[in-house]
Amino acid sequence: MGRGKIVIRRIDNSTSRQVTFSKRRSGLLKKAKELSILCDAEVGVIIFSSTNKLYDYASTSMNSVIERYNKLKEEQGQLMSPASGIKFWQREVASLRKELQYLQECHRHLMGEELSGLSFKDVENLENQLEMSLKGVRMKKDQILTDEIKELIRKGNLTYEENLKLQKKVDLLCQENAELRKKANGERDTSNANRSSHPPYTLSNGYDLHAPIQLQLSQPHLRTNEPPPKSMKLGLKLQ
Repeated sequence: MGRGKIVIRRIDNSTSRQVTFSKRRSGLLKKAKELSILCDAEVGVIIFSSTNKLYDYASTSMNSVIERYNKLKEEQGQLMSPASGIKFWQREVASLRKELQYLQECHRHLMGEELSGLSFKDVENLENQLEMSLKGVRMKKDQILTDEIKELIRKGNLTYEENLKLQKKVDLLCQENAELRKKANGERDTSNANRSSHPPYTLSNGYDLHAPIQLQLSQPHLRTNEPPPKSMKLGLKLQ
């Protein structure tokens, strides 16, 4: 059986009210702590009981949380009027300009320029920063080279596998070609054997049937006093 819905109103019984306060206070502080850890938020909680007891929680420091809150509250109030808004943005521009000058100065120092005004401690810090940057660059370079080598090895393995497949296809084609050649030579030998076992047919008078036959028509001999012949003689000559 589930819990019934609780009506949000003041609890008249003092004992029940104190028990509920203790439970809800512990749950609220726990949720505030979880929120600050999970979301990387700066959280501050202040609780006063009905007996004027103070309970608070701050992810960093309660004073810093209150100061930050008052500062943001003041800035939001200043932005409401145009004059205060102009002053606020002027301060922001000046702050950003100082930050830019600082970054440009650090960049010149990293490039080896304007080092005469630095103290020994500043030069030592600059050296440590350069060593850390160089170490990071080398690690990044080694990682890139390692990734490229792995990619080349992978492509080489794929090329080797494709080469093996092509070699198998070539061997199969060569085998099929050899079988076709053997089959063609066998058919040729069979036809030659059949031709040698069956000599060409000849006529009974000794003439070869496969010899060429030449037909020659005899020319008629016309005479002046004789009538033309009734028929023409067809001469057949076999060679």
